[in-house]
Amino acid sequence: MYQNGGMFGKNGDIENQNQLYPVMNENPQLRWAFIRKVYTILSIQMLLTVIVAAVVVFVDQIKHFFVATTPGLICYIVLIFLPLILMIPMYFWHKKHPINLILLALFTVAIAIPIGLTCAFTKGRIILEAAILTAVVVVSLTLYTFWAAKRGKDFSFLGPFLFCGVIILMVFGLIQILFPLGKLSLMIYGALGALIFSGYIIYDTDNLIKRFTYDEYVWASVSLYLDIVNLFMSLLTILRAIDG
Repeated sequence: MYQNGGMFGKNGDIENQNQLYPVMNENPQLRWAFIRKVYTILSIQMLLTVIVAAVVVFVDQIKHFFVATTPGLICYIVLIFLPLILMIPMYFWHKKHPINLILLALFTVAIAIPIGLTCAFTKGRIILEAAILTAVVVVSLTLYTFWAAKRGKDFSFLGPFLFCGVIILMVFGLIQILFPLGKLSLMIYGALGALIFSGYIIYDTDNLIKRFTYDEYVWASVSLYLDIVNLFMSLLTILRAIDG
């Protein structure tokens, strides 16, 4: 009896060590498995994005098609709106395998092509700097969020503020398109975007730890993927304006 009790006590201690946050009411092993699954999918998305973007950058025929031909320009406009369109069926079928992964792959490619076109007209040094900065920020904020969650901090309050920030960013971008305000305006736009999506990395990582259900792995991956991609593009905007 004593040995069994001791064994249960040890298992309880191990479980407490694996807990992601205080008063965790679910099995830590199941939550850790879910987190690993999400980051595996996210890693594949990032790899696919790099591959597709690299093809766009290094194959001149693709750049010429999108930039110098009318069908290419039409396709580019479609690609800008395609991720938003794909998010509708993904929202309804994000729990249905394998259609959710197929939609996720299409969504990733649709975002990777415009990123590749942007990088195609950007200096390689600037792309590398933006990629390094993005990686450092993402890793640092992810580790911080796990550390803070372990100590009982909650970041759900950030949601409304970040949503308002995105609205401001969208309006700012529309104004910039209609009435270009110069390099300083681009730097402010990029800096604002970097701050907002850095906040979203913390917010969505906190949701990954505490709130996403086990069958919402695709939606969790989409959230973090968009945070990382938008952070990269914001940093790229700042560096291009500085170099400009």
